[in-house]
Amino acid sequence: MQKFNRVVLKLSGEALAGELGYGIDPTVIQSVAKQVKEIIELDVEVAVVVGGGNIWRGMAGSAKGMDRATADYMGMLATVMNSLALQDSLEDIGVESRVQTSIEMRQVAEPYIRRKAIRHLEKKRVVIFAAGTGNPYFSTDTTAALRAAEIEAEVILMAKNKVDGVYSADPSVDENAKKYSSISYMDVLKEGLAVMDTTASSLCMDNNIPLVVFSIMEEGNIKKAVLGEKIGTIVRGNS
Repeated sequence: MQKFNRVVLKLSGEALAGELGYGIDPTVIQSVAKQVKEIIELDVEVAVVVGGGNIWRGMAGSAKGMDRATADYMGMLATVMNSLALQDSLEDIGVESRVQTSIEMRQVAEPYIRRKAIRHLEKKRVVIFAAGTGNPYFSTDTTAALRAAEIEAEVILMAKNKVDGVYSADPSVDENAKKYSSISYMDVLKEGLAVMDTTASSLCMDNNIPLVVFSIMEEGNIKKAVLGEKIGTIVRGNS
């Protein structure tokens, strides 16, 4: 029996690039689609938020002198490309899915409508939320927190490609970095840990939405997270 019945899966764009470092690695996106199918078969309702960092990062463009709002809108378009690729992989293995965008582009996806998204979930369709919040200056982490609150998801599953949980420091730089099995949002904010941005963390904390941070690189981890198995790190209002 699964622990969670309605989840938001947050995928970083970088995770979709796999070993390529840029763009979409077909092997990775197919693996993600198969893992999503596994939890759909457990009767879990799944929404997905995908980043766009494998194609374009708004912050990077802004740092090089580009207008921040323009750079962020470009990043939103990158998330749409990733979302359509994920939808294609899901449909290819028989999983019904819908892409909903915060910026209207009716030829390729539905506009985001909360009630329609919930209806799709109830019909066991995967809903992929694209184009962030539709506003510059907000990350896809914040999108995941916002959409999770709106659809009343029980948890956000944050799938990472470089780490397998929350650490006290960057484990690739500091060999003494400590991995937490659980931690509170308040401690994440106080210690400035790079789990998700402060806006997203505050939104999750205020709405009492737990976060499970784990590695996407090991197949089966999404299912383990849904079943409440001890993997990665769980972040709650109180640790």
